[in-house]
Amino acid sequence: MKLAFHIGVHGTDGDRLLKTLRENNDELLRQGTEIVPPERHSEFLDQTLMQLQGGTATNEIEALLLDSLLVTEDPQRAIFSSTSFLGAVGRIVGQPGFYWQLGTRAASLVNLFPNQDVEIFAAIRNPATLLADMLPQFWGGDYAKFMQGHQPEALRWREPARQLVQAVQGRRVVLWCHEDAPLIWPEITRLIGDVDPDVPMKATMLYMKELLDAQAFQNLRETLGTQDRLSVAGRREICARFLRDHAKTGALEQEIDMPGWTQDLIDRITENYYQDVAEITVIPGVEFITP
Repeated sequence: MKLAFHIGVHGTDGDRLLKTLRENNDELLRQGTEIVPPERHSEFLDQTLMQLQGGTATNEIEALLLDSLLVTEDPQRAIFSSTSFLGAVGRIVGQPGFYWQLGTRAASLVNLFPNQDVEIFAAIRNPATLLADMLPQFWGGDYAKFMQGHQPEALRWREPARQLVQAVQGRRVVLWCHEDAPLIWPEITRLIGDVDPDVPMKATMLYMKELLDAQAFQNLRETLGTQDRLSVAGRREICARFLRDHAKTGALEQEIDMPGWTQDLIDRITENYYQDVAEITVIPGVEFITP
């Protein structure tokens, strides 16, 4: 059986993946795919992870987990989605660095199901906007404790990504940029759900619906509906044009208010992010979804 784990990261998906997949639950069940919601898996997985402390589950423990988590008969694929897999917001930055536990956390999930085909899915995000969004959720917004003595420019994605690939030892790793999600959401949801391109899916325009006002979103749907044999590239071009011309005021902008940060620093962090993405896309073992 294939087990797909969507592990975040913090400040990216929210619950959009679960919303989209649940809209397509009937089709997913027809093809043997079960969605395992967080309210069903959190307690079981957390307790077992604590028990194993990074070790590998025995066949008996694995069988007990699967029996407890799955409710459909003989599923071929199961999907789990939760940022809790990466721990609390305070684990974004640690003494060793940025997302220093990404690899070990993913490996722990793999080790829970040693006899299954585990796949890891995650979005990454510009550290400048990610940290600005997450700081208010951390212990009353204590910037010094949040940053753990690290300079903002030192918080890079390339090393956590390499550690992730190494830690899961040949399992499938699919990554994408959170900033690209509105344009690539249909492809992301199809990959996680393992849904063929010719099978209709609902709610794959969830991001676009959030970013456009009601009339603009309706116009977008009508525009897409009039296209004959619309390619993926063609759909993305149309969506990009609508975002450029009709996005809600402020929907594509984020104010970054971090102690001591200047626009020049934010620009340098962002440039580092672009460089890291370019490196990550060519790491052997990474499937990177790009617009």
